[in-house]
Amino acid sequence: MGAAVTPANPVRTSVPTATGSVAPSLLGTTLIHEHVLVDFVGADRVSPSRYNRDEVFRVALPKLQEVRRRGCRTLVECTPAYLGRDPELLRRLSKASGVLVLTNTGYYGAARDKHLPKHAFEETPEQLAQRWVREAQDGIDGTGIRPAFQKLGVDAGPLSAVDRKLIEAGCLTWQQTGLRMHVHTGNGEAALGILEVLKQRGVPARAYVWVHAQNERDREIHRRLGAAGAFLEFDGINERSLDRHLAAVLDLWKAGFANQLLISQDSGWYHVGEPGGGNYRGYTFLFDAFLPALRRARMTEADLRRLLVLNPRTVFAG
Repeated sequence: MGAAVTPANPVRTSVPTATGSVAPSLLGTTLIHEHVLVDFVGADRVSPSRYNRDEVFRVALPKLQEVRRRGCRTLVECTPAYLGRDPELLRRLSKASGVLVLTNTGYYGAARDKHLPKHAFEETPEQLAQRWVREAQDGIDGTGIRPAFQKLGVDAGPLSAVDRKLIEAGCLTWQQTGLRMHVHTGNGEAALGILEVLKQRGVPARAYVWVHAQNERDREIHRRLGAAGAFLEFDGINERSLDRHLAAVLDLWKAGFANQLLISQDSGWYHVGEPGGGNYRGYTFLFDAFLPALRRARMTEADLRRLLVLNPRTVFAG
């Protein structure tokens, strides 16, 4: 593991991937929020026995090879535990495709807690954090593959008791490991609630990546979180959302938050339970359509490098 990261030691010397740790400079062009496999069956039933790894590998590999040819070096796989996280599958795909793949620790409390294990309701934030810190230090489920970030999830609106507990556990995990909290956040009200928990726990807002920031249409809330120091992630970029994402990125860039903006597609994935994995959307739309749109809006190559290389590097390296 690289140098331990605490508020007093904020720089990581290496970043763990599915195939081993690399220097932050090697992450290159990074898609910061994508998926390879997801199983929505629920925490009480999810299991690798519900799918065939060889079939998933066959379906997913061409998608990774395709985006590698577009210049993508790193794909951040955001499927959390109890939703289909499979580090061994990611390692196999990474080796075969040449794409570095990052995975995560943490729990997903969105979708009305369907994907939380029973112990998440029973344990304290300290006990949950111990589980996640152990994965950061020793690897996930005996694979030796360590997480590069925390993937948490909360519902829209005021934080529920269990959602607040997840954020508190995430704060404790960040304080011990430096792994940032990438939080699926239903809307701006939830984002503000997370910010308040961070303040109460003495954790800076820079430890928080607001996943799905595009779900909140009030740009003033984006600015409030940005001014506090949080990262603003506009993912879900696709044909239908291009104009909305373009406007948001350009507006917040001009407002002074260039160093905190992140973009991705929330694309993929092999959907466990559907024949053949269902409709596996690829990862190339951002390269083929969104980046050209940003160029037409007069973003420079240096600006695009900021969005896809430097900002993600900061998220994972400190």
